[in-house]
Amino acid sequence: MVDVSEKRETVREAVARALLRMKPATLRVIRQGNAPKGDVLGVARTAGILGAKRTPQLIPLCHPLRLTGVDVTFSDDLRRGELTIEARVRTVDKTGVEMEALTAAAVAALTVYDMVKAVERGVTIAKIQLLEKSGGKSGIWRRR
Repeated sequence: MVDVSEKRETVREAVARALLRMKPATLRVIRQGNAPKGDVLGVARTAGILGAKRTPQLIPLCHPLRLTGVDVTFSDDLRRGELTIEARVRTVDKTGVEMEALTAAAVAALTVYDMVKAVERGVTIAKIQLLEKSGGKSGIWRRR
């Protein structure tokens, strides 16, 4: 684990995204909230938040952080059969929250898959990526 004891606490934020691809009919089931396991987006939002909070238990050498906020949001494109998950994580601490944001997005995506696999096993988690981070010595970074 990297020693961060000499670093200053600063406001830090990271945003990550996960993209899922599925049949439009599966996305309709998610939108309507009548999947066999229930409210897919509500459960996935909660799972993403819990994933962010448990990141140091899941990813070796991640520091436990005092998270001040975790937001998990969804958008979709019915025509393309795509569901996008965005996770935004904030803290005031000595190290960044990129891993927490990525974990939140990934766990939310896995939860969506779990909740709709009875409808469609071919759902694909196509991409998980960091979109931006801010705070700390390195400042702001944004994906282009």
